[in-house]
Amino acid sequence: MKWASGIVDVLSKDLKKLFPNQKGFSRTNLFYIKKWFEFYSSSEIEFEKVQQLVGQIPWGQNIVIMSKSKDIEEALFYLNKTLINNWSRSVLNHQIELELYERQGKAITNFETTLIKPNSELAVETLKDPYKFNFLTLEEEALEKDIEEQLVKNITSFLLELGNGFSFVGRQVPLEIDGQDFYIDLLFYHIHLKCYVVVELKAVEFKAEYAGKMNLYLSAVDDLIKTKDEEPTIGLLLCKSKSKIVAEYALRGTTQPIGIAEYELSRAIPDDLKAKLPTIETIEEELEAIKRIIS
Repeated sequence: MKWASGIVDVLSKDLKKLFPNQKGFSRTNLFYIKKWFEFYSSSEIEFEKVQQLVGQIPWGQNIVIMSKSKDIEEALFYLNKTLINNWSRSVLNHQIELELYERQGKAITNFETTLIKPNSELAVETLKDPYKFNFLTLEEEALEKDIEEQLVKNITSFLLELGNGFSFVGRQVPLEIDGQDFYIDLLFYHIHLKCYVVVELKAVEFKAEYAGKMNLYLSAVDDLIKTKDEEPTIGLLLCKSKSKIVAEYALRGTTQPIGIAEYELSRAIPDDLKAKLPTIETIEEELEAIKRIIS
């Protein structure tokens, strides 16, 4: 049955009179309520459980999730994430635009064989692929040290992309192993996993030998930094690209928990489009001309 505009207007006015101290009975919101009911009632998931979940987050976030999710499963994913992380509407929008649902838990890992449950399952869900560093102002061919430096400068955005639970420990953290000096690109601590996370950046395609070096770092951190009450250190190799098969082979038989994922920088403006855009000088000249006309 279609909702006639006039009927909705009357219903809105009646509800406002019946409940003068309550908000949410505008014409627009009534249509959202109808859409919300139709969206979730079409699912085989028990409707009462859905109601309990959506009732724990603000209505504004519910509207965003319902409007932008392709199906119930995606909506439930963002409902849970919003509830756990206490996301504002702007952060929720940001995560949906960056397609977190499609990326979460997609990194190649060996966690099932190197970590015990439930930590192995939580660790898998903690990582994603690809990581999107669209908050960095870098060219596609940026060097590792430049990416690393920018990530640290934008640590708040980086932590948001890493996900809930990550705490920044340091950059270029030194490790002395048998008289030799080694340096970890980025070191984090994960509060929920109760472990250190070593992040190594590679501005090239993944190579099998990277897993070997990461294995060395993880063993060293476990021996030199980790306490006996903490869980084994996890490694995350962030590469410009990777071969899924090579990555899986490289991790096979490795005793340390390692994840391999790609990263994406913000896409540069295409050359053909760049040529059509006005230069800074042109914009400044036009502004000056406008000022002269006004004055």
